[in-house]
Amino acid sequence: MFIDSHQHFWKYNPSRHAWIDASMETLRRDFMPKDLEGLLDSNGLDGCIAVQADQSENETDFLLKCSEKNPCIKGVVGWLDLRANDIEEKLQAYSANTMLKGLRHIVQDEQDDYFMLRPDFQRGMGLLSKYGLCYDILVYEKQLPAAVELVKNFPDQRFVLDHIAKPRINGTIDRCWKHYIEELGRHKNISCKVSGLVTEAAWGKWKKEDFWPYLDVVFNAFGTERLMFGSDWPVCLLSATYNEVLEILEDYLNQFPEDVKAKIMGLNAVSFYKLKI
Repeated sequence: MFIDSHQHFWKYNPSRHAWIDASMETLRRDFMPKDLEGLLDSNGLDGCIAVQADQSENETDFLLKCSEKNPCIKGVVGWLDLRANDIEEKLQAYSANTMLKGLRHIVQDEQDDYFMLRPDFQRGMGLLSKYGLCYDILVYEKQLPAAVELVKNFPDQRFVLDHIAKPRINGTIDRCWKHYIEELGRHKNISCKVSGLVTEAAWGKWKKEDFWPYLDVVFNAFGTERLMFGSDWPVCLLSATYNEVLEILEDYLNQFPEDVKAKIMGLNAVSFYKLKI
């Protein structure tokens, strides 16, 4: 079972998707399940996890509706306001849909680097495990200290780090990034997505080998049981084709036996997101 653990769908709206600036012209159009299905099929992938790109309940509803009509979507990571007074009622209602596997907040855009440690956010976070939901952590390196504290505070909560925390892929491993990745890896309740790499390198000017040192760090930190492939499609198109993104990890995995490859390319995602395949 091969799963793309991280990609997005949207009907492009200049206001709602204001983060797609002029430098990202490629992304200023609709990207829907029919646009991804052929890529999944041609690369031997059995399905995907659709992850929120807009912070609204409408986004969560949109992705869940997409999952009803498109069998390639095996699960949804949506958004709910964990700080809301009525968060438990929302969780109870949304978790009734078994396609909702988890939640995410675009923490990387928050000015407060310790946003995830705010009492109201933590109150909501403390309810997720009750409803069987995981949480995707989307942060930059500067927010990793808060991520470590968050994971410590909720040892029974399933977390996954998106995009290996988005280090600059420039040939020099940042010591702070490496330190906090290793710190996170010591906590068994967090996994890591090997995703979003190509957009952290010089767009379209990278070589596969540029990513090896960064992959070495996350493989050493998390081991092969807690890593999963994610394309970050269509955002990856800013710097690479879907096939090129896939080939980066496939080439790196050539050093491992087939059973390890199978885990990272799908089985770990099946287990983490509790997919019913």
